[in-house]
Amino acid sequence: MTRILLIEDDTETAEAIVAELAERSFEVHWAPNGVEGLDRARTSHPDAMIVDRMLPGMDGLTVIEALRNDQIKTPVLVLSALGAVDDRVRGLRMGGDDYLTKPFAIVELIARIEALLRRPMDSRETILLAGPLELDLIERTARRGEREIDLLPREFRLLEYMMRRSDQLLTRAMLLEEVWNYKFVPATTNLIDVHMGRLRHKVDAPGEVQLIHNVRGSGFILRARE
Repeated sequence: MTRILLIEDDTETAEAIVAELAERSFEVHWAPNGVEGLDRARTSHPDAMIVDRMLPGMDGLTVIEALRNDQIKTPVLVLSALGAVDDRVRGLRMGGDDYLTKPFAIVELIARIEALLRRPMDSRETILLAGPLELDLIERTARRGEREIDLLPREFRLLEYMMRRSDQLLTRAMLLEEVWNYKFVPATTNLIDVHMGRLRHKVDAPGEVQLIHNVRGSGFILRARE
């Protein structure tokens, strides 16, 4: 059973999250303050954590920073009423893996936790490199060599997924599930092809060696070597 540690001081919010996660067969442990939460995180070895930013005893970002200093890489979803870009960036830079602003829909929280649990264990990098491509996960910027690539949010997520799995065949079903969070594959859809076409146009400029390849009838490959 997947174990989740929730560190949240608001009882009503905590009870709602615990009930929803338990309904989906997660084993949930709840700590109502930062000090107890840090202790539980160090001793119980959860598979993922949900940490409120504003906590009594020790604030959530301090908890996360302490864990990262201990080389504990458990994926963390930060909850906060502070939704400004600077606040989100600070939460990520302190060691959070994702950031969800209050108030939130519980189904989105579940989806984000599921996405964190699917990430490879080595996904703590903040800079991804694949051949001439560089993706900054904090600043949300992309470059190919000296050229900056202007990406929309979905294009950024799509390129991140491909760079983490460069030189691997990625089927349309995989992309729909992992990037779009589809739980089923529609019988007919050109969603992937439309977005991939736009991404290829931005990544592979005229005169550059093609990096994103369409494997007819199978899917797509990002070839990291020019």
